[in-house]
This record gives sequence, structure tokens and C-alpha cells, in this order.
Amino acid sequence: MQDKEKYMKEALKEAKKAYEKLEIPVGAVIVKDGKIIARAHNIKEEKNDTTKHAEMLAISKASKKLQNWRLIDCEMYVTLEPCAMCAGALIHSRMKKVYIGTMDEKTGACGSKLNLLKDFTFNHKVELETGILQEQCEELLKQFFKKLREEKH
Repeated sequence: MQDKEKYMKEALKEAKKAYEKLEIPVGAVIVKDGKIIARAHNIKEEKNDTTKHAEMLAISKASKKLQNWRLIDCEMYVTLEPCAMCAGALIHSRMKKVYIGTMDEKTGACGSKLNLLKDFTFNHKVELETGILQEQCEELLKQFFKKLREEKH
């Protein structure tokens, strides 16, 4: 198994934790020098805080671990394409690269609705790779929303 898939599987484990809490199942891990230094999943429902996305929480944890807001030479693996808030945080944190499981056609800001990482000139460029374990990432989201619809009826 390639490292990309190994790390995305870890992000999927985080997404499943969110699923169990009835949060939108998004998970993220941050890797530096071949080691996971931070992991997180969505908790915005639990905390009633729109900023508690998996990416934002993982960035905070990695910054705390490294004692530096600059996450140079770090890579994020995230199961769903980041929104504009999270894409902005990737740029500001100086993340080297982000690997995305599946795209978000509704609010994605790394290629779906817009691409903050490529289409604009900022002081830092974040590399981007998509489609890592895409089917597994999509399936978890589909199961989640199907379950929500069933519970509402």
C-alpha cells in the first residue's frame, strides 16, 4: 500500500468518529517526516462552532505540537475537499501539500466551486492532489446522509 493510501485510511478513521457523533464525516491527519503529528474530525455540531472543521482542528493540533504556526514541510490528508475557510487556513499555515479524498461540489474551495490553492496569487502555494481513496470517502458521506434522511422520516 502506498503511503498516500495509508494516511488517507487514517483520515477515514477520523471521519468515522465524526459519523458516530452524527457529525458530517470528515477526517484529517497531518504528516511531517513520515509521521502523523495531528489528527482530527468534525465537531461543529458538538461544539456549536462553525470553525470546528477537521482541517482547522488538525492545523491547531499540529501547530501546538510543533510550537510553530508555520507548518512548513507538513502534508494534510483530508477525506473531503476543504471549504474556503479551511483552504485559507492551509495557505496561512504554509502547508506544503494537501491530499483530498473526494471533492465537495457544494462548498469545495480546492477545485470544485473555486480553487483558492491554484487560481489566486497568495504569498504561499499549497500543492494539491485529489482522488485518494475517493470511493471510500464518498461512500462514507453517502451512508451518513442516507442515515440522516431515514431518521427524519
